Amino acid sequence: MRRVAGIAADYLYVARARLRYYRYGSRPPAPSEPAPDAPPPVLLIPGVFETWHYVKPIRDRLEALGHPVHSVPELGFNRHPIPEMAALLAAYVEHRDLRGVRIVAHSKGGLIGKLLLVGDAARADEGRFDRMISINTPYLGSPLARFGIGPWREFSPTRAVIVELRDALGVNARITSLYSEFDQYVPVGHAALPGAENVRLPHIGHFRVLGIADVIDEVVSRLDA
Repeated sequence: MRRVAGIAADYLYVARARLRYYRYGSRPPAPSEPAPDAPPPVLLIPGVFETWHYVKPIRDRLEALGHPVHSVPELGFNRHPIPEMAALLAAYVEHRDLRGVRIVAHSKGGLIGKLLLVGDAARADEGRFDRMISINTPYLGSPLARFGIGPWREFSPTRAVIVELRDALGVNARITSLYSEFDQYVPVGHAALPGAENVRLPHIGHFRVLGIADVIDEVVSRLDA
């Protein structure tokens, strides 16, 4: 019963996130101007078919702490291939000359974020990205992808981009992977990374963890570490 209730609450969170579109509009707020002693900038990356409204509770907390928070409207519903989305975000960060960026990502967003870290590591003189905290990211893909259509197929464990990211072990130490004890889309073993900080959350569901206070506390504690 606990699992059923958790999944029901998960989709209720999805409905609320969709309704935020009508309350707050399609475009995310612009990042605040950083003060001289401001904490590092944060790049928020939602999952597939998600807008910035899904991660708004995290955004609100980080903004209250003084982080300049960047949500990129050009991501849209994040339905294009992972490399394409990573290139878009890399160009965004470079255009604004952001450095020491800390990524907070959900689901597919974590795959995009890891690709950004891999690219940053290949350009040691850049140092644009510092670390990433991901939530329910299918780093090893998801077996359910074989039943999916369109963008969901990209999460197949045998897809080239998933294999490439799986084998890119060098950046794992810069990643914290938070994942639910039960996720209807991402099996637990597919969210953990060797060499990363892997944290199992005492919650059920793929989406609603984005709005749970103690999960946001976990994110904040690692951003400020």
